[in-house]
Amino acid sequence: MRASRPTRRTSLAVLAAAVCLGLTAGSPAVADTGKFQEQYRPQVHYTPAQNWMNDPNGLVYYQGEYHLFYQYNPNGNSWGDMSWGHAVSTDLIHWKELPLAIPRTDDEMIFSGSVVVDTDNTSGLGTRKNPAMVAVYTSAYDDGRQAQSLAYSTDRGRTWTKYTGNPVLDIGSHAFRDPKVQWYAPTRSWLMTVSLADEHKVEFYSSKDLKSWKLLSEFGPAGATGGGWECPDFFPLAVDGDPRHVKWVMVVNINPGGIAGGSGAQYFVGDFDGTTFTPDDNGSYTPPAGTVLQDFEQADYGAWTTTGTAFGTAPATGSLPGQSAITGIEGTGHANSFHDGDSTTGTLTSPAFTATSDYLNFKVGGGNHPHNPNAVTDPQPTPTGTVLADFEGDTYGDWTATGTAFGTAPAQGTLPGQQSVTGYTGHGLANSFLQGDATTGTLTSPTFTIDKKYLDFQIGGGTHPANSDSPTTVELVVDGKTVRSATGSNNEQLDWASWDLSDLQGKTAQIKIVDQNTGGWGHINVDQVVLSDTQAKPQSSETAVNLIVDGQVVQSATGSDSETLDWASFDLRPYKGKQVQVQIADLNTGGWGHIMADQFTTASQPALSTLQRAHWVDFGKDFYAAVTYNDAPRGERTMIGWMSDWQYAGNTPTTPWRSAQSLPRTLQLRTVGGRLQLTQQPVQSLNTLRQGPAVALNHVTVRPGTTALPSRGNGKALDIDAVFSPADAKKFGLKVRTGAGQETVIGYDTANQRLYVDRTKSGAVDFDPNFPGVQTAPLKPQKDGKIHIRVVVDWSSVEVFGGQGEAVITDQVFPDPSSQGVQLFAEGGSARLDSLKLWHLGSYRSK
Repeated sequence: MRASRPTRRTSLAVLAAAVCLGLTAGSPAVADTGKFQEQYRPQVHYTPAQNWMNDPNGLVYYQGEYHLFYQYNPNGNSWGDMSWGHAVSTDLIHWKELPLAIPRTDDEMIFSGSVVVDTDNTSGLGTRKNPAMVAVYTSAYDDGRQAQSLAYSTDRGRTWTKYTGNPVLDIGSHAFRDPKVQWYAPTRSWLMTVSLADEHKVEFYSSKDLKSWKLLSEFGPAGATGGGWECPDFFPLAVDGDPRHVKWVMVVNINPGGIAGGSGAQYFVGDFDGTTFTPDDNGSYTPPAGTVLQDFEQADYGAWTTTGTAFGTAPATGSLPGQSAITGIEGTGHANSFHDGDSTTGTLTSPAFTATSDYLNFKVGGGNHPHNPNAVTDPQPTPTGTVLADFEGDTYGDWTATGTAFGTAPAQGTLPGQQSVTGYTGHGLANSFLQGDATTGTLTSPTFTIDKKYLDFQIGGGTHPANSDSPTTVELVVDGKTVRSATGSNNEQLDWASWDLSDLQGKTAQIKIVDQNTGGWGHINVDQVVLSDTQAKPQSSETAVNLIVDGQVVQSATGSDSETLDWASFDLRPYKGKQVQVQIADLNTGGWGHIMADQFTTASQPALSTLQRAHWVDFGKDFYAAVTYNDAPRGERTMIGWMSDWQYAGNTPTTPWRSAQSLPRTLQLRTVGGRLQLTQQPVQSLNTLRQGPAVALNHVTVRPGTTALPSRGNGKALDIDAVFSPADAKKFGLKVRTGAGQETVIGYDTANQRLYVDRTKSGAVDFDPNFPGVQTAPLKPQKDGKIHIRVVVDWSSVEVFGGQGEAVITDQVFPDPSSQGVQLFAEGGSARLDSLKLWHLGSYRSK
């Protein structure tokens, strides 16, 4: 939307006078009680009545109904027993949940896939008069094998029968999944797009009858490859609405390795000749030219200095003994801390130099262990005080064990089948990996009196917090209630943690170590539990390249658990004229405990990593497994994604359901800023949930600070459409779900031309360390200099569409029900709100 040039300006001081109060009444909070009114229950986004849901599956339109199948656990609120759930809609907004479609069996879980309508009865599973709906899904067998199978329905998807000849495509792989099938008219055959997840490849198969499949070609690796490739989709789109100019779009979902750090969805644009997909972008990249500061092509490190032994005495010229093959080196030499393996540590530091350029570009690879500004780099002594447990004995002493996870005595380090455990003190520790992640149990201390300020302990293992269904935690229990808890970080390296007990002095307490998790990283490691007046600090375990100014690390980059070096960049603009240093640090002795770096170059533009150069469907944390509808009316291409992230999906604080699907989005392929981009907007039928006339603002000057919209704009479910002119503001935008010290910030950074969502203060954020953060997306102003932002707010999410929909950020948020405010803000100057319309949204369950 483009607003006309304003004829007047309005100060925030008289904001209320500029509001068109078309809404006849305020929108008080609906009490969070009863079915579908639970705290955090989405009102605009589809959720099942109860239990776990993930990937959307089998999106197809048939006989007036949009079908939404999805990965579903009919037996609980965590991942497991994967089956296909089912819902239908006539408009993509108002959904009706139907009974379970395809349940798991004793030897087979029903993983993701697609549904087609076999109009010509090519499969023989229906008739021409009553065509079968055919589901093509991945059978996940108990032996780990993944193969493609069929189920069919002849009663509009209400009941399903498995094909007796299953599986129809089995290549003997354990990572071969998520088929997307469509009718390909030029060859009058079915086209399957399916993932080889671990190889970062997509394969194309063809079939005349949905039963016998022939391999056509492969695509990949390409783009982002930092995690498994899953849930591919493949479809044609007209360029700029021109049906004579059609391109094919390949969507590949990736986990981990998304642009926001966890799960994500990338896309490729190119051509398809019926056999092979050829992307327009071949992946080649030339970084900005500049002045080389260090290329490690000399026989030694020159003026750069080393500590420790990790970097040796000279640059490496390839893989070191015991190291996998390295790619991405510029020239022949590079810094590599794998000398004598991951067990060594050390630093490599440049001499000081004056920052005169805008950017310092370099290549980095190795372990993904970021710099922690709160960690200490020098070894620290074990805190003195009352040792509640050091786990050095032959038994647990007066601690009580239940279940089988902890056994009958402390572990002496790493257990069978476990990655190397490091960072503990002495010889023993509590380790619940006994017989693997499948075991569960607890380990509880005797009662003690809190008579010191801190409780310090070492912890590692899985990230499954106390409020999740299946925790792996250390808990402090006072008066029968858990008042403190901590968890690992999906790492076998134990690190110090500390609780401030100032408010609990004199209380009687117990320590409870809990493992109730049987999935991945379903264990906990604990050692050296000490009541102390000294607060233990985490020990740095970084593998990082750091920029140091005045003795402080001001910017940092790390590897991605890969032996491939990729481009990274430091922004030197804030430090121009100052003395700076580069330090390459390896302080990690665990898995991927090494760092590699090369080609430090000062330049006027930043170098972009493969991750940054990839094309992303959504830049938020919570948009994954995105797929589109088959056979949608009028040739529309509509996408739905799972609105969560595998980093924390099992820990989100919702019950009796877990996770939601995104809003359905209409896709277009448009030329934006001189290049083809996939754009998205919520489907038009979302407007049917709008309640009453809009709250409207026009021509408002947004001065530095924040100002609330009138209370009639408050709400938990909103549709906001705003157009801003930046003026001289450094940042500006909207804050939603404000109140009780909470806010979700939707802003625009003018200097970096990026749209962002900041959910660090959005409400409940402490259930997983990967949840709080800021997500950003590149967004250039429109030709008239304006910034268009549309925000759809629900009880536990925001979906933000920038520009023409080329910059999209989807994030879950979990605010208090009372946090319903909406504010305008500006930083570093003023902006102008050209126009804003705000609608309250009703529930999709009422029609």
